[in-house]
Amino acid sequence: MTSTTNDDPLDFLSNNIQSTTTGSKTDLIQLLLYEIIRVKDLIKYYDGIPNGAGQLGASILNELVSEAYQSLVNYDIVLMRKYYDLLQNCD
Repeated sequence: MTSTTNDDPLDFLSNNIQSTTTGSKTDLIQLLLYEIIRVKDLIKYYDGIPNGAGQLGASILNELVSEAYQSLVNYDIVLMRKYYDLLQNCD
């Protein structure tokens, strides 16, 4: 079941055939970006909990997301893997 519109926010990574990075690094970057997007949706959920009950969880997740972004900016493969694993366990 394929559609003409693609809901994948990172489809440009898959469609970039002339990429200069190796496959495994690109895969890790793409996987980390997917986890960041997923966790940012969780942050919205925690922020929506009444009476500020989710503020602690949202602030912890915000910190993880910002550190994960920083690992991407610095292109630190070891930290990318660490934050990918950490973000995978967020729920």
